[in-house]
Amino acid sequence: MTDRDDAPWLTLLGWGEGGTEGLTAASREALEAAELVFGARRHLRLLPPLSAEVREWPVPFAEGIPRLLAERGRRVVMLVSGDPFWFGAGSTLARHLPAAEWRALPAPSTFSLAAGRLGWPLEACTCLGLHAKPLTRIRPYLQQHRRLLVLLRDGNAVHELAGLLVRFGFGGSRLHVLEALGGDDERLRSMRADADLPGDIAHPVAVGLEVAGDGPALPLTPGLPDALFEHDGQLTKQAVRAMTLAALAPRAGQRLWDIGTGSGSIAIEWLLVHPENQAVAFECHAERAARARRNADNLGVDWLEVVEGAALDVLKNQAQEDLLPPEAVFIGGGLSESLLEALWQRLPPGVRVVANAVTLESEALLAEWQRRAGGELLRIELSSAAPLGNRRGWKAGYPIVQWRVTR
Repeated sequence: MTDRDDAPWLTLLGWGEGGTEGLTAASREALEAAELVFGARRHLRLLPPLSAEVREWPVPFAEGIPRLLAERGRRVVMLVSGDPFWFGAGSTLARHLPAAEWRALPAPSTFSLAAGRLGWPLEACTCLGLHAKPLTRIRPYLQQHRRLLVLLRDGNAVHELAGLLVRFGFGGSRLHVLEALGGDDERLRSMRADADLPGDIAHPVAVGLEVAGDGPALPLTPGLPDALFEHDGQLTKQAVRAMTLAALAPRAGQRLWDIGTGSGSIAIEWLLVHPENQAVAFECHAERAARARRNADNLGVDWLEVVEGAALDVLKNQAQEDLLPPEAVFIGGGLSESLLEALWQRLPPGVRVVANAVTLESEALLAEWQRRAGGELLRIELSSAAPLGNRRGWKAGYPIVQWRVTR
C-alpha cells in the first residue's frame, strides 16, 4: 500500500447529486483526510460536516486553476461531476500537473446514469458534452434513429437545443429531459422537440435524444450536397469536392490549410471527417470569410479557423510558431508561382498538397510544377443533362486540372 506521505497531494473526486451516498471507501477516506476541499456551489451544498477548509470553485473555471496550484503540498480534494475524464474537469487539470501529483476517484458518469434511467445500451449511444460548447455541434450526429446522450449547461439550453432540432428538420425527435440524476430531485420528462417544453427545467440537466427517422441527416461520405452551403458561386461543386477530399485523404487529428476557401466547403468537410481534425481557411474577401464561418457554424464545425487575408501575405508575415504546420494543403483560389514557392519553403516534407485550376494560365503553372516536383496531374471533365430544344443533351462544365503531390 502507498504511504500517505508519498501519495499525490490532489484527489479528483467524482461527485454526484447523491452527495456521499454511493461513494467508495477510497473516496470517503480521501474526503475525510483532506485539508482543503474545492467544489462548485452545487457540489458543496451536499457536503457533510468536515474538518477541512472548504472553498467554492470560481466561474469561469480557468480562474480556479492558479488557486488550486497554489495549494500544492496540502492534501486537497477537488469535487468534480461524475467521471472526471469523461467530458469532465480532469483533462483540463491534468494539463497543468505531472501525473504523479494527482489521482482520480471517479463516480458513475451522467451518461451512465442517463443510460440506466432510460434503459439504453450505453455502448450504442453517442455521448456529447455540450455544456460548454456551441449546441450546433450536434448537427453531424443527427442521423436517423440514433440515440444521443447530451450534457447541457441549464434549462435554457434544452430550449435552445429543441429550437435547433426544429430548424434542422428534426422537430419530430423525442427528447428525454433528465434533471438532477442520482439525487433526491431527480426527474425525467419526455416530449417531442417541436412541442411546448416545460419552463422549469433545472440544472444539472442532460437530454436523451431519439433522432427522428425523417430528418435531413448529413451524408457520411465526402461530397455534401451543394445546397447545404451558403455561397456566392465560389464553391467547389459536389462531385469535384468529393474527388478533392479523396485526394487530400483526411485522417483523424490532422490539420488542413484551405487556401482561397470561398464558402469553406473543403475545410468544413475535412472537419466533419473527425471531431479532432483542425482546419485553417485563408480568404482575402471579408464577406466570403464571414460566409465560411456561418457555414461552419450551421454544419456543426464551429472550430474552423478563418484567417482573413491573402495566404501569401499571411505566410510571409506570420512566424512559424504562430501558424501550426498542416498535414495537407488545398489550393482552391489564389494560385500563383509565388504562392507555390512560399509553400515549398515553409512546408515540412510529407505534407499532401492538392491544387485545382480552371484557367489556362493556372493549368500551365500546375503542369510546370508537376514536371519539377512530381505528383499526379489529372483533368476532370464533368457534364450534366440539360434541356436542348424539346430534348436533352449534355452540358459541359469548365474542365478542372488537379495536381496531387506530396511535398
